[in-house]
Amino acid sequence: MHRVLRAGAVAAIAAILGACAAAPNTRELVVLVPDQGGTTGAVVVTNPRGGSLVLDKPYSAALLEKGEGVAPPPVGRDEVTKLFAHAIAAQPQRPISFLLYFLGDSDEFTPESKDAFEKVSAEIARRKVAEVAVIGHTDRVGALEYNDTLSLRRAERVRKDFVDRGVPDGAINVAGRGEREPIVPTADEVPEPRNRRVEINIR
Repeated sequence: MHRVLRAGAVAAIAAILGACAAAPNTRELVVLVPDQGGTTGAVVVTNPRGGSLVLDKPYSAALLEKGEGVAPPPVGRDEVTKLFAHAIAAQPQRPISFLLYFLGDSDEFTPESKDAFEKVSAEIARRKVAEVAVIGHTDRVGALEYNDTLSLRRAERVRKDFVDRGVPDGAINVAGRGEREPIVPTADEVPEPRNRRVEINIR
């Protein structure tokens, strides 16, 4: 998704994507900014007198003064950082996902995932406000009902470990999906380490 940034005479704010109009007595700069993946979409900037301008290139800009469009100043990455520092800082951090793996028929982390868990905890702590979804999974060894219970046990284990490290319990949602959503499809009763996992989604 592309981003549109707008600055008024006093403060910088993030705009809603779509058709944007300036009030008659304001001065607004609208800049189309690529997303973190480098993709740029398009936005139409309109003014109350019926004029419009399509922004469809990275850092293309429109300046509206007293409701009418005027030639915008040159805008680039550095100028955007300066002009819209407050708006950029106010944007929510992008969601991020992790996978942690477990030993067979248990809620014990693999040795590699013990280390990875600490990195996940650090990422949650780094965010001022975090919502965490923890979803447990199993491979296809064992009965369906047993694996439902085991997957939830794994998710609950991860939640407990997060809470022990100071993450508010109310910020964590857990679920168990059993063997229903394998990363690696297998026949029944085939052990597959990559399916014995917990997905952690942080936003």
